[in-house]
Amino acid sequence: MKKSILIFASITLLSGFVLTSCNTSSEKVENASDAVDEANIALEKANQEYLIDLENYRTETAEKISSNNQSIADFNLRIAKEKKEVKADYQKKIAELEQRNSDMKKRMDDYKADSKEQWEMFKTEFSRDMDNLGQAFKDLTINNNK
Repeated sequence: MKKSILIFASITLLSGFVLTSCNTSSEKVENASDAVDEANIALEKANQEYLIDLENYRTETAEKISSNNQSIADFNLRIAKEKKEVKADYQKKIAELEQRNSDMKKRMDDYKADSKEQWEMFKTEFSRDMDNLGQAFKDLTINNNK
């Protein structure tokens, strides 16, 4: 008798442990719902950071383009005193740089925010092109000082 009570108590206790440790389907659904909510929050945060990065880069680029325009205006004032042949050569170079500068501005203005991966590729390429344009402006002023 004691043995059967002991066995019955052990089985009851063991089944109680098994039943309480199992997740029910409603708990699984709730856990999945929480995971989806967390993923949505993370995605929203990443999108917000991407849009902030995009706006900051647009502002930074606009400043560089404005600086380039100022350099063009300053250089035009300096070459006004040059000889006619040298002046024509400089004006041609300046016109090319003005066109490249306005093309860069148009590229940035026309860029539509599609995805973060495309943005990173665009940003890398655009930064390289802006650096090349900046170097061209520096080279133009260095040639003038010789």
